[in-house]
Amino acid sequence: MMAEGGGGPARRKALSLLEAARSRYESLQISDDVFGESGQDSSGNPFYSTSADSRSAASSQDEEDDEEDEGRPGAPSPRGRAARRRSPRAAATPAERRRQRQVCGGSAVPGGPGPMEEEEEEEAEKGGWTRSLRDVPPPPFKDGSGPTRKMPLTASAMDFFQLFVPDNVLKNMVVQTNMYAKKYQERFGSDDAWIDVTLTEMKAFLGYMISTSIHHCESVLSIWSSGFYSNKSIALIMTQSRFEKILKYFHIVAFRSSQTTHGLYKIQPFLDSLQNGFDSAFRPSQAQVLHEPLIDEDPVFIATCTERELRKRKKRKFSLWVRQCSSTGFICQIYVHLKEGSGTDGLDALKNKPQLHSMVAKSLCQNASGKNYIIFTGPSITSLNLFEEFEKQEIYCCGLLSTRKSDCTGLPPSMLNNSETPQSRGQYRIRMKGNMSLICWYNKGHFRFLTNAYSPVQQGVIIKRKSGEIPCPLAVEAFAAHLSYICKYDDKYSKYFISHKPNKTWQQVFWFAISIAINNAYILYKMSEAYHVTRYSRAQFGERLVKELLGLEDTSPSH
Repeated sequence: MMAEGGGGPARRKALSLLEAARSRYESLQISDDVFGESGQDSSGNPFYSTSADSRSAASSQDEEDDEEDEGRPGAPSPRGRAARRRSPRAAATPAERRRQRQVCGGSAVPGGPGPMEEEEEEEAEKGGWTRSLRDVPPPPFKDGSGPTRKMPLTASAMDFFQLFVPDNVLKNMVVQTNMYAKKYQERFGSDDAWIDVTLTEMKAFLGYMISTSIHHCESVLSIWSSGFYSNKSIALIMTQSRFEKILKYFHIVAFRSSQTTHGLYKIQPFLDSLQNGFDSAFRPSQAQVLHEPLIDEDPVFIATCTERELRKRKKRKFSLWVRQCSSTGFICQIYVHLKEGSGTDGLDALKNKPQLHSMVAKSLCQNASGKNYIIFTGPSITSLNLFEEFEKQEIYCCGLLSTRKSDCTGLPPSMLNNSETPQSRGQYRIRMKGNMSLICWYNKGHFRFLTNAYSPVQQGVIIKRKSGEIPCPLAVEAFAAHLSYICKYDDKYSKYFISHKPNKTWQQVFWFAISIAINNAYILYKMSEAYHVTRYSRAQFGERLVKELLGLEDTSPSH
């Protein structure tokens, strides 16, 4: 048997863990394997948007990402860069492709499957589903998208970060931490080494934690060690003992209110403040995605962390969901679902239950009503009942269906069963009910989509380097295009999550939220004029933020 690639057991374990993590999100990540191709020659899907307002933003973002990643450690692999290259055909606008490949109402796709059997036709019509297709106009979107305020040319990393975490929030952390320290010492005895924390020390405390998102290490305390992960350039700002004292008493909310029953009461005020910052600083584009972002899945960190920390990762008692702008990667809203208990009632048992994911989707879209947003969803969220409810609120959807994970209530069984007749790549069937279209598309496997955002009579194309163009409905092309940008975001930014892993759930949520806020701050920085002056990469932006929080005077970018 041939030996495995180099790197030793730790590297093999890291890669297997990363692969397991990616498989959990395969419903959202439209990779080559999902579309029936694999190997180094696969080009993936072009990173472009099918909506006019977000297409130019995605294009410019890709060009800037290529510039900053070139020659930087941790830059995307050649395969990753190849996935971002757009072919000439992909450069055509959706309107041009529609004019080129207009399909008549209910006619079969050339080379597609034959007509349904009579009994299947009758079965589908009982539920209101029909083969007669009609054109559905796309939902109009007139709102502007992008940052809501113009930042000066001299804006620093701290300026962008404080759009979401301003000084008044930091001052509240100071007050609550001191209150908790006092309460703790009244109950368990005085701590002579404790002195009330100040705003300057709280900023430095955050700076030390954020530094672990740039230089992953086993523990934040490694900064003061003499080992490989030590960082003498910032270790002198605060002693290790003082840092540990602040860490011991750190709180967002020191006391539980008598009316409080929510499990996240210790962090909910911060999450509410963060959400207000997201809403006031940025207007998303029309196309958005609901998904679980990749968090702390960096293979380098996994390979270097201890078994104890790996066990900690398995103890996470919550799931984190986001609504994310698919043209910029800006996370518009966060939703945290707590594990309700152990055993059959816990989060693991609820992961495949449609009611849980429907609740998550409604919570994430509570501020999206009446704006004609197009929301892309994975199989666990996609359902006819949810999409119809969203349509009444002027929220339109396009989602991938799975007979195993999705709520298939109200869908014709004939469309959920695979055809026994051999199929060719690109063949598909479509049934329609009102404005809702159910698509069954074949590409070395059957893929089903439910949408009311794209017309079933408009045809698109999936472009593959090895197999060329694969015909598909426009909804499939749009799903692949928008979700591929989120894949790119996860690949690029998930490794910048703070690697400190506390035991307490509210602290875990807090550090994940801070990491998301920094990533959002960097996205706003790249869209501002300040970026054209300093042109910091994501790593450099993080290092600048750490230095500014620590009060260091060095203003030159780190390389």
